[in-house]
Amino acid sequence: MPLIVLATLNARYHHCAFGLRYLQANMGALRDETALLEFTINQPTLEILDAILSQSPRIVGLGVYIWNVDETTRLVADLKRVAPEVTVVLGGPEVSYETDHQSITQLADVVITGEADLAFAEFCREQLAPTETIHAGTILGPRIIHSPVPDLNKLALPYELYSDSDTAHRVIYVEASRGCPFTCEFCLSALDIPVRQFALEPFLDAMNRLLVRGVKQFKFVDRTFNLNIRVSRAILEFFLERYQPGLFLHFELIPDRLPDALKEIIARFPAGSLQFEVGIQTFNDDVSDLISRKQDNALVDQNLTWLRDNTAVHVHADLIVGLPGESLESFARGFDQLVRLAPHEIQVGILKRLRGTPIIRHDQTWEMVYSPHPPYEILRTSLMDFNTVQELRRFAKYWDTIANSGNFVESTKLLWAPSDGTPLSPFAEFRKLANWLYRSEGQLHGISLSRLVELMFQYLTQAAGLAATIVGPTLWRDYQRGGRSDKPACLRPFAAEVNDLAKSTTTSTSPKRQSRRLGLVNEAQP
Repeated sequence: MPLIVLATLNARYHHCAFGLRYLQANMGALRDETALLEFTINQPTLEILDAILSQSPRIVGLGVYIWNVDETTRLVADLKRVAPEVTVVLGGPEVSYETDHQSITQLADVVITGEADLAFAEFCREQLAPTETIHAGTILGPRIIHSPVPDLNKLALPYELYSDSDTAHRVIYVEASRGCPFTCEFCLSALDIPVRQFALEPFLDAMNRLLVRGVKQFKFVDRTFNLNIRVSRAILEFFLERYQPGLFLHFELIPDRLPDALKEIIARFPAGSLQFEVGIQTFNDDVSDLISRKQDNALVDQNLTWLRDNTAVHVHADLIVGLPGESLESFARGFDQLVRLAPHEIQVGILKRLRGTPIIRHDQTWEMVYSPHPPYEILRTSLMDFNTVQELRRFAKYWDTIANSGNFVESTKLLWAPSDGTPLSPFAEFRKLANWLYRSEGQLHGISLSRLVELMFQYLTQAAGLAATIVGPTLWRDYQRGGRSDKPACLRPFAAEVNDLAKSTTTSTSPKRQSRRLGLVNEAQP
């Protein structure tokens, strides 16, 4: 039986616990005494507890994140009731800050803050060291251990710990660097300065071994992949040289940093192989200044335009609702600007008050009120009351369901297509649709695709006043795009008038569908 169990509750099965694999890889002589168990937040607490205690561990290390803190709190409470002799060690971003004010940290024996790759192993060695004066369950050292920032060159890489089942069925996370050079006040990465690079040659060797094992889907968790142009270009060249059909790479990019040295190689990647997650967050310069975010919006415009016009990259862009100083009108202008730049996806996120972030310094001035419950989303500000934030929360959900889903590629654009030459606001027009949908259905989730098609046809032909002869064929083309052959009742009169799309446009494995199926975007777990 292992002496140590590392465990966490993932948001979904297809996520992997990347951080725990780093811990296990760096356990040294205790590695063979360490078991890694993964669960999901939907599993019963007692089922998880039974699985952990069946290993008869002396130490249990748990990774705590914003998506699992409630469930993990219940787990720790039950664990300490039935097995008080087991030492419970917590780590992860959710317990690395404000530890004195959390119920979960009061239940545990030890909390290790920060990057615990080496600190957890050191604690375990001390705790398990043979001595006549220490009994099981006795904690050596401080209850709160602040781990120093590890030297990345001293870390054992964890990629061999991905099992064959992981590589076949789950998201494979990798990282070439840690840290972020920016100080955006809403983001935990702002506390992780400076940027540190893993040695390039060992990293690429590890990537090659994953490729040899058949891995084709890689999610890079680097916060600023294109910060070091030499390294990012080397990584892109590495994968391009080894390209095989089905290769898919996900990167987070700084939106205003795209020099020619990167453009040249990005443009050479085939369609479906690259996805860039681009954090725009706001186009309001005053808001950016308030939250210490440096962003050249003119360069953002240029770079997104270049990606759209010159590459096959799938671009996923983010905007945040509820930032201090951002009004509804300001957000609407930013949204319209982003729609004009035409990324494949626009994720509208609600501001979260992550523990440890300095965004709280604006609470009084901008009357920022957050939910005290995970994920700690904004409830209202001085410029957006609760009803407005709720309306935008519904807007975000419907936008994801309709515009981001890939099911309404052409028909969504009908909402703001000018009928008399006068440009319409995408935000204003989709806001009307979102409000109409909520009045009609009274729910945000669980609306079937066939029902959505009916609702879109009804809204576009009645509320928006568009001709059925335009709406019908457009919706039918969208419906066929996913390879569907059935005919919703409202589209049957138009199906015979529209030729089937070419085979290349009916595939169900577009970059968007790949990324959503694999959980690379729009998921609670990074």
